[in-house]
Amino acid sequence: MLENFPFYLSLVVAIVLLIMLANKIKVAYPVLLVIAGLLISFIPEVPKMHIDPELIFFIFLPPLLYEASWAVSWKELWRWRRIITSFAFVVVFLTAMSVAFVANHFIPGFSLVLGFLLGGIVSPPDAVSAGAILKFVKVPKRMSSILEGESLLNDASSLIIFRFALIAVATGQFIWYEAALNFTWMLIGGIGIGLIIGLVFMKVHKYLPTDANMDIVLTIVTPYIMYLAAEEIHSSGVLAVVSGGLFLSNKRHHFLSSTSRLRGVNVWESLCFVLNGLVFMLIGLDLPEITAGLEGVSISSAIGYGVLITVVLIIGRILSAYGAVIVTLIARNFITVADTRSPGFKVPFVLGWTGMRGVVSLAAALSIPVQLSDGTAFPQRNLILFITFVVILLTLLIQGLTLPYLIRKIQIPDPDRSISEEEAHYAIRKQLAEHALSHLKNNYSEQLSRQPVLQQLALKWENNKTITDNDLMAEECKQIYLDILAQQRQWLIQKNKDEKTLDEEIIRKHLKYLDMEEEKLNTF
Repeated sequence: MLENFPFYLSLVVAIVLLIMLANKIKVAYPVLLVIAGLLISFIPEVPKMHIDPELIFFIFLPPLLYEASWAVSWKELWRWRRIITSFAFVVVFLTAMSVAFVANHFIPGFSLVLGFLLGGIVSPPDAVSAGAILKFVKVPKRMSSILEGESLLNDASSLIIFRFALIAVATGQFIWYEAALNFTWMLIGGIGIGLIIGLVFMKVHKYLPTDANMDIVLTIVTPYIMYLAAEEIHSSGVLAVVSGGLFLSNKRHHFLSSTSRLRGVNVWESLCFVLNGLVFMLIGLDLPEITAGLEGVSISSAIGYGVLITVVLIIGRILSAYGAVIVTLIARNFITVADTRSPGFKVPFVLGWTGMRGVVSLAAALSIPVQLSDGTAFPQRNLILFITFVVILLTLLIQGLTLPYLIRKIQIPDPDRSISEEEAHYAIRKQLAEHALSHLKNNYSEQLSRQPVLQQLALKWENNKTITDNDLMAEECKQIYLDILAQQRQWLIQKNKDEKTLDEEIIRKHLKYLDMEEEKLNTF
């Protein structure tokens, strides 16, 4: 392990450089990382990589799911709950069933149970890939919300299918009522454990004398405890992390200080940046191990099976997207739905095309045991691994590279946005200033008449209140302000050098203020 440390260190550097390149050429970075991992794996003397599935499930998956649950909007998640749950559960099950029947019919030696096992592995789309692609193109908020919400739940539903199929292969039987009870327990137990542990950690943050550093450490520990606790009682660790993360995210302003929230965002973004980069690089690097275990079937035949399953997945998701729209249009006659308007033919097609597979699928395939309990080899294990790899590679390359072009070409309108994001920001800013000014005058009128600082605040809010659409900061003004901030930063740095007795902590506070001003300018 230690002798390969320089190699692992160079991988992290390579990941950073490749993501920089991906941003430059506007390509989703998972695509470049998988290709780079493939190319590196063919270099002689490169250490052979072995992905331990427990490394993915217990080290990588909890923080990635937790960060995603903090980033998603609970309001949007609830608004689109029906279509999200249909994609995360119904569509995943139908996809797994389609793969099962196709594999059973076309792949020699594949029973229906093995087909369901493969279906459970390859059915969940990867959230990271879709998110990396959507960063370069504008899509309606409702579409990104549906994709984010689906990604939080589809891993849990697919892994439940995978677990039941694995038991059926190992035992040779499938008892439906036991499966139904286990499925119910995995859902209820997972969600319950996540909420209970989330509540405990919220009380710890709120009532114990923690500072920002302690808060951040606790947030990093939280998803691991949720996942491990749920898995210990044989419920869904994924649902535990997601439900607990959503609960804490929705309550974050009640138990975390502003300092903890600001610093925590930076820490979590950096952590997930490295984790996401590593997992996609590892997918490519694992190819030699996967192909080495392929016996009894030719490479060309195995590739053909992978292409077949990929086609089934792509077509199945597109049909499911249109099916979800049809069901919604029918259901609006009987129940209240989030939007009664028809989305047309464009939105379901794009939604169906966002079906790239990723690291959860590979980790599930790798977790298949080499032998059954009686000592016999697990049937078709190596072929399932190879097909999974082909599916991941093809969906990343085909859908990942064409999705940005498709979105730009179709030009999907956003029915939820009548004004630009900048205009909406300044409208909220004006209303916020009016509210603050009204509260100050109504509740602190006497203090306002004698406190110059409060008078300055009132003047500031008066100015914000009178902003018009013509006063929105033009790009030229932004560039001038950025230049002024840069000059102020240089002045502070030079002053710190010149005055030897000046406390540097004071300078750092002013530098932090300038950074926050620049961040506000870049955000809006």
